[in-house]
Amino acid sequence: MATGSSLLRAAESLAETGRTDRLAALERVWRRFDDPQALLARGGRIAEISPTHYKVRGLSGIARLGDIVEQRGKAGARRGEIVKISSDEVVVAPFEGSADAGIGDAVFRRGPLTVTPHTSWRGRAIDALTRVIDGGPPLIRPNAAEVAHGATPGALSRQRVGTGFLTGVRVIDIFTPLCFGQRLGIFAGSGVGKSTLLAMLAGAEAFDTVVVALIGERGREVREFLEDTIGAESMAKTVAVVATSDESAMMRRRAPDTAMCVAEHFRDQGHRVLLVLDSITRFAHALREVATGTGEPPVARGYPASVFTDLPKLLERAGPGAEGKGSITAIISVLVDGDDHNDPVADSVRGILDGHVVLDRALAEQGRYPPVNPLSSISRLADKAWSAEQRMLVTKLKSMIARFEDTRDIRLLGAYQSGADAELDNAVRQVPLIYEALTQSPRDRASADPFADLARHLKGKLNGDQGD
Repeated sequence: MATGSSLLRAAESLAETGRTDRLAALERVWRRFDDPQALLARGGRIAEISPTHYKVRGLSGIARLGDIVEQRGKAGARRGEIVKISSDEVVVAPFEGSADAGIGDAVFRRGPLTVTPHTSWRGRAIDALTRVIDGGPPLIRPNAAEVAHGATPGALSRQRVGTGFLTGVRVIDIFTPLCFGQRLGIFAGSGVGKSTLLAMLAGAEAFDTVVVALIGERGREVREFLEDTIGAESMAKTVAVVATSDESAMMRRRAPDTAMCVAEHFRDQGHRVLLVLDSITRFAHALREVATGTGEPPVARGYPASVFTDLPKLLERAGPGAEGKGSITAIISVLVDGDDHNDPVADSVRGILDGHVVLDRALAEQGRYPPVNPLSSISRLADKAWSAEQRMLVTKLKSMIARFEDTRDIRLLGAYQSGADAELDNAVRQVPLIYEALTQSPRDRASADPFADLARHLKGKLNGDQGD
């Protein structure tokens, strides 16, 4: 009888196990068919191909601007982004170029691209699609539902900017001091020293996290910039987003948005984030290439109107966060075409940012690094970083430098006579020493007190001259 009961219990247990297995199997099948990506997806086919875009018929009814699509052809699956929708076709800008696309290839919608950063991303280098490019292990990617995607804070919900910090670069900390949450532009022509100055600023110790976006940079310089210029110590708290000049316009267009998403993630965690973007001009070039490929007409030196809409949309996301959050301090390099500081991109960006630093090619040719022109540079938040005494001193320094530069031609012609103008005599004696004190290379130590360093240099030189 006991044996019969045991057999009955065993039979019931097996039956229960069988039911559980069947339920689990049914659940797996249900989940598979509940996933829209696993079902027979609605797609379209490529009808026309150009070097930078291709057109797809059959997706117009379900497509949305910014959606990611997957093109399947002989070379495998390739992704792109929908940039224009009409009644019978959509225009796709591929991330890897359209060389592998063929007429009739199937294209399927995959929804919007989501960036889900994680704290472990610090110290890593990724591309615009958050794929690892540093040869390290795969990134930890939280589920999209677990990540709070930070929206741009409202104008009246942002914290107020009021706390200054030292960058360690003397000419910046004296003439154009910065505050947490400020957005500063570095304006210069090619080859003047923007990247070197940006790397010096990226090493500032005042920040918890640094996000570096290299847009349209030369490929051979990326590793040097990250390993040598930034250095291992600063790289440990840095996330680098890279889109080199040989990559497609869509990758260069996407990279700043990816970098901003990463910066917003750390800002919402309460970090003081430094975002370094080099350069916004190449981002604008990518916007222009994508927009003209969709047929948008140019309005200013070849730039379509949408470029000047997308620039503030990106840059306004930086700045102080909402109450209780951190901040994003943005340092943006602007490559001025032909050294024209009034070209459309430079002029538009200057009006969005909270200050600009102008690098002068003539100063670089004189061997003065960083070649910052203190008279042309301005920080709109300098009054919040200076003390009253420092403000008065900088005003006098600028007046002295302006007097020295305005009389340069007269002095070169030999028309200047010492003793005729006491203020000019003082400027001629001290301004070259000020320029000397402001010279600084990436190998020099960061300045902990720039005003004290300037005072010591002037005192030492002037006392030495009097002794002679």
